[in-house]
Amino acid sequence: MDNFNLKNHPLCRVHTIDTAISSLLDFYKNNFVKLFAMSLVMAAVLQYAVSSMIDITSIQSETDINVLMEKIQELMIPFGIIAFMNICFFIIIQHYVMFSPLDENSSISNSILSSFKYLFPYLVTIILLAIFGGLVIAFGMLVFIIGAIFAIIYVITLYLFILPTMMMEGADIGNTIIRTFKLAYKDFWTNIGWVALFLTLFVLITLIISGLILIPFSGNFLQSIFNSGEAASFAEITQKPLYIILSVGASALTMPLMSLLSAILYLNGRAKEENEQSRFDKTEEKKITVEDLYAKPYFDDQHNK
Repeated sequence: MDNFNLKNHPLCRVHTIDTAISSLLDFYKNNFVKLFAMSLVMAAVLQYAVSSMIDITSIQSETDINVLMEKIQELMIPFGIIAFMNICFFIIIQHYVMFSPLDENSSISNSILSSFKYLFPYLVTIILLAIFGGLVIAFGMLVFIIGAIFAIIYVITLYLFILPTMMMEGADIGNTIIRTFKLAYKDFWTNIGWVALFLTLFVLITLIISGLILIPFSGNFLQSIFNSGEAASFAEITQKPLYIILSVGASALTMPLMSLLSAILYLNGRAKEENEQSRFDKTEEKKITVEDLYAKPYFDDQHNK
């Protein structure tokens, strides 16, 4: 792993919620063309994979629960392939977000090629996290809805720390897990709060964009969000070329946001660690030693002769 000075990264600082949001927006704006281009290609590939491997119409029109469950089981492999593609794309975008400001030779192609070395350790790490997360969520459900929601946000917070930690501190799985928990638990409630706030905003943005996309097909913004089925079957709408184009463009706009949040959480944690270490070093320098308690021997010129 190359050694980079994280202080050169525009997202690396001790953030408040205001600076976190403004830094995210500034980075997104300054790198919009490349981020959007990458995401547009990825969203188009995912859209094609979904439309070619998953027949939404047959699932939506099925009324027999047994037949429906059989169809869902048959779709496990296609869903797995699409999930794997999502993971690959997430790694590529995350690599670009982390390294493009630090390496003058960084490029989209470099991020694609360099991302492969993180794929296997990342898959193993998120599988282990999925096992742990499943237990946490199951325990959270004992406290009903609030507990389940908190558990989900907690697991997502851990998940967001994994890739930046792995990329900046090495692909060792054990070290990544230890450092992920350490960084996530540093200002634990702040991290949880930021993730909860961001997810809320992300859902709202997604709903608004989805509603805007459906307006040409439903004729009414609110109706398109809450009752679009009255205008036309949603499955039929998703097959229309215009909807596909708009949907791909919308996905491309929102796809980099999770990677940016992930980078901010990690770099905020690292900046706090470095500040604490700096304060510790200064304190150590100011400590009085045993020798300072005694007067140093005095030698005048006569003694020196």
